[in-house]
Amino acid sequence: MALLALAGRPGAISRAEIIVRPDAIRCTTMWNWLRSLLFRGSRSGDVAGQGEQFAQGRIRLLVADITTLPVDAIVNAANEDLIGTAGVAAAIQAAAGPELVKECLAIGGCPTGQARLTRGYRLPARFVIHAVGPVYQSGRQGEAALLQSCYTESLKLAAEHQLGTIAFPCISTGIFGYPNEEACGIALATVRDWIKGHELPREVVFCCYSAEDGRVYRQRLGEIEAEPHQA
Repeated sequence: MALLALAGRPGAISRAEIIVRPDAIRCTTMWNWLRSLLFRGSRSGDVAGQGEQFAQGRIRLLVADITTLPVDAIVNAANEDLIGTAGVAAAIQAAAGPELVKECLAIGGCPTGQARLTRGYRLPARFVIHAVGPVYQSGRQGEAALLQSCYTESLKLAAEHQLGTIAFPCISTGIFGYPNEEACGIALATVRDWIKGHELPREVVFCCYSAEDGRVYRQRLGEIEAEPHQA
């Protein structure tokens, strides 16, 4: 067994700083690996009964640790080199094990606004979709279009691979600095437009790590549900 340890300063990390430490595997990583063996096959419906449903069951809201969800794919809020050094990206790579980092290195990076798919390895999820969100600057540098593209490209990959359930974190709202409410509006509008015209994924999960993020999503989803529907 081995745990991927990321050494060095916060921020950008070079490939030379990736160290495999056989003596440092964490109990949480072992538990995720064991659980992943129990959840082989389709994950569709495995989060049934959790959280709150909206959009006639096509959207689900959870406040949870995304690395624990037994869905078809979880989305990683990645940077362009696909190597997580903080936040959800680091948590996903730690839970998935060093095999995920090896596959990410083999991909060779991903442009902002795009997404790439890898296996989930020791995660309960079968796949990880790595979506590279924008770093928020002024809000006038094309950030909204790039963030929208992250969600769209992730949904495209899910549909192309016949995945029934996909779980998104709050992309770009951590160290990339995107204002939570603005990012929430973009995420929900993009997913809402997608499910109107596509059967897959059958269910989209918004997995918020904090109660505050959950409150923002719950409020906006409630407003959308209350909007009059056009005939």
